[in-house]
Amino acid sequence: MTSHLAAPRAAFIDAIRGGLIVSCQPVPGGPFDDPDSVVRFALATQNAGAKALRIEGVSNVAAVAAACSIPIIGLVKRDLADTPVRITPWIEDVKALAEAGATIIAFDATDRTRPVPVEDLIKAVHAQGRRAMADIATIAEARSAAGLGVDIIGTTMSGYTGMEPPPRAPDMDLVVQARDLGKPVIAEGRYNEPRLAAAAIRAGATAVVVGSAITRPEHITRWFVDAMAAETAIAQPVLAIDIGGSKTAVALVRGNGVVARRQVPTRPADGVEVWLQSIADMAQDWRGQYDGVAAAVTGLVREGRWFAVNPATLPVPARFDLASRLKGLFSGPVVAVNDAQAAAWGEYRFGAGQGRNLLFLTISSGIGGGIVSGGQLLHGSSGLAGHVGQMPMPTSGMQYHSLEEVASGFAIAAAARKAGHEADARAVFAAAAAGESWAECIINGSVNHLAAYLSGLQAVIDPQVIVIGGGVGLAPGYLSRLEKALSHFPALLRPSLKPALLGPNAGLLGAADLLNRQMMMAR
Repeated sequence: MTSHLAAPRAAFIDAIRGGLIVSCQPVPGGPFDDPDSVVRFALATQNAGAKALRIEGVSNVAAVAAACSIPIIGLVKRDLADTPVRITPWIEDVKALAEAGATIIAFDATDRTRPVPVEDLIKAVHAQGRRAMADIATIAEARSAAGLGVDIIGTTMSGYTGMEPPPRAPDMDLVVQARDLGKPVIAEGRYNEPRLAAAAIRAGATAVVVGSAITRPEHITRWFVDAMAAETAIAQPVLAIDIGGSKTAVALVRGNGVVARRQVPTRPADGVEVWLQSIADMAQDWRGQYDGVAAAVTGLVREGRWFAVNPATLPVPARFDLASRLKGLFSGPVVAVNDAQAAAWGEYRFGAGQGRNLLFLTISSGIGGGIVSGGQLLHGSSGLAGHVGQMPMPTSGMQYHSLEEVASGFAIAAAARKAGHEADARAVFAAAAAGESWAECIINGSVNHLAAYLSGLQAVIDPQVIVIGGGVGLAPGYLSRLEKALSHFPALLRPSLKPALLGPNAGLLGAADLLNRQMMMAR
């Protein structure tokens, strides 16, 4: 066995840099909660390439230290009556872990009522000739621990110090903030997929701790059971609604299938109450056949309120309380989301981008979009995430036009009128197919504008795939033109393009699935 206890600090950090640290902490009271099982887990992960281990309990640390040759982060967990601090709360614990063979000693360094000050714990660890690892929840706690001389910062406690349930995703922002403090940062907490661990390294983590996803079969089994149950527990359909600038659709959706669908034209001048009443009339005979209502709408949706992004497309009253109005018209829970964001989620779940980080663009009369990253639909701080059509581009004289104004179906029709042809986008594509040079020129103009934007978005968002939908985006020849235009950009800035697969049902399916997930979490 090789000892790491006296290794120089720089050599130790180099040894774990970019590596995986496996937390071998069984479920308390579970069938693997004994030193022999912990040692077996530790040996298996060491043999598979782990750079270090995180072990709880003095007896477990001693057993693993005798069997393994990689560094050990040791800790003791205690449930104390007068403090929420559980991880290595006492100086006696520090001494016992050092004697057992821990290379690093981890302790809770959060700003909460505690039995021993953080500074005293750091001094006690150093007095034993070991390295001190501060398990923190906030950047303020990280700064404080760094100022007190801690050797390593761990994001272990992020999401676990409040009364609310912890978030599902790891705190990558905390890693980014902590990396600038001049201390090694070990990312820990909800890194339960390889891609998340890799993302933490990209964000600046020295190493990443993974625990339950490797050494807690009980948790792993439950994840699979819950995920499979979520796919099979949909007994009733969802009433899905899609309100766009030209059509309004309503459907009964069960899982990834549309059971029934109806559609009427959207007349913008009628106003929102008329649009909603027409939906209620279409769905009247479906009452009692659905569990909730999922709405995908043109414009911006923020906390259930509806805002117009482009009033020329659909004039929505400012801050219209769509969620409340839908609850008044229909029964059951309600979710409301932008239609392109809903379509992005639909293509991620059931269409061209299944399981992949994607940017979805619908290029039709206007241009909308949505982003799915890390298995999450991004909304942004104000709900604007993915609204690619509103991205501005400079023109002469310090004027600006949005992408929608230069590349959408409306833009193609406007360019045709300017060229002396009274034609909508469909007619322009037909003229191009017939060999009309003026139409070819207009379509190529739309394509070139879009290619420049997509190249920039690839550099900023770096999706695995960009899914293209909409009447213009899926018009014959448009995608091949777009691929050709993108070939002029550097290879790293050329996205992988896929045509959307769900057609006009993408928003309906996506919104319905978002509601199903919301209902599953509430159960």
